[in-house]
Amino acid sequence: MAEPIYKVLTEVAFTESWSQGRFEGSADDVRDGFIHLSAAHQLEVTLATHFGGQTGLVLLAVDAARLGRDLKWEASRGGALFPHLYAPLDLAAVLWVEPLLLGKDGRHILPEGALA
Repeated sequence: MAEPIYKVLTEVAFTESWSQGRFEGSADDVRDGFIHLSAAHQLEVTLATHFGGQTGLVLLAVDAARLGRDLKWEASRGGALFPHLYAPLDLAAVLWVEPLLLGKDGRHILPEGALA
């Protein structure tokens, strides 16, 4: 299996989505027309840039192969290729979910399975 890709979202959004079996996207995702995802090596910067100091977050590891042709790798921050999903995220593609805790330094602690 290929390396998973990741989605950061609030625990509240995850809980609401779980009952529907899919995640329709955050306000930023809806605004941009796709669901923002990250590769493992992009997570720390994504968290610092977009979720700095936030509590109540979870990290979803997603099987990219299950997303099909709706997943596109496109240039974004600094020209790096990021995974963008042009459909709701089918939660059946989620491999695991872990809470994102804040360390003493105020940065999120990534679960061992998500370390790049």
